[in-house]
Amino acid sequence: MASYADDDLAPTKTEGFKLGEKKTVKEYTELDENDESLRRWKQSLGIGSGKDLSDPSDPRKAIILSLGLEAEGRPDIIIDLTAPGAVEALKKKPFAIKEGAAFRMKATFKVQHEVLSGLKYIQVVKHHHTKVRVSKDEEMIGSFSPNTNDKPSHESKFAWSNAPSGIVARTKYDVVSKFTDDDDNTHLLFEWSFEIKKSWE
Repeated sequence: MASYADDDLAPTKTEGFKLGEKKTVKEYTELDENDESLRRWKQSLGIGSGKDLSDPSDPRKAIILSLGLEAEGRPDIIIDLTAPGAVEALKKKPFAIKEGAAFRMKATFKVQHEVLSGLKYIQVVKHHHTKVRVSKDEEMIGSFSPNTNDKPSHESKFAWSNAPSGIVARTKYDVVSKFTDDDDNTHLLFEWSFEIKKSWE
């Protein structure tokens, strides 16, 4: 892992926010069905719908299945993270992003074993040559119950960004990214890079 301070990837803390008592999916399912707002909340998470797909032999609570890059004027770039060596290969092959282009990242993922509270994505971008931090972005993805055969995976599309432009911006950038949650569990930590170019190629 490249040189990044611990607080580089620390999530923003909401002042005064405290986590509620954690419950199992079964306990959530059995909560008062007469409470309409609670029923809608459970429905939004998918609790009680379909057969749980959790793998008893896999302790992970969130499995990031793929990462993608959407951009105007070109096909989506999708990286299958379930393929052997896919995460390690991200750093070796930079994404090319056209200067000034509008783009956004997206992720597909699976949740298992228990309700996942406050999944979020954090990334820190540094200039490849100077190592100076260019930006830090944080995307709140949400809370999810374990996936079922009714909904075998989730997809989240992040906010749109505009690539910088100009001769100074046209260079390589190093990124470290993390998927974490309200319990400070790290579900995936990885490095990747991109290069701002005059064209997509």
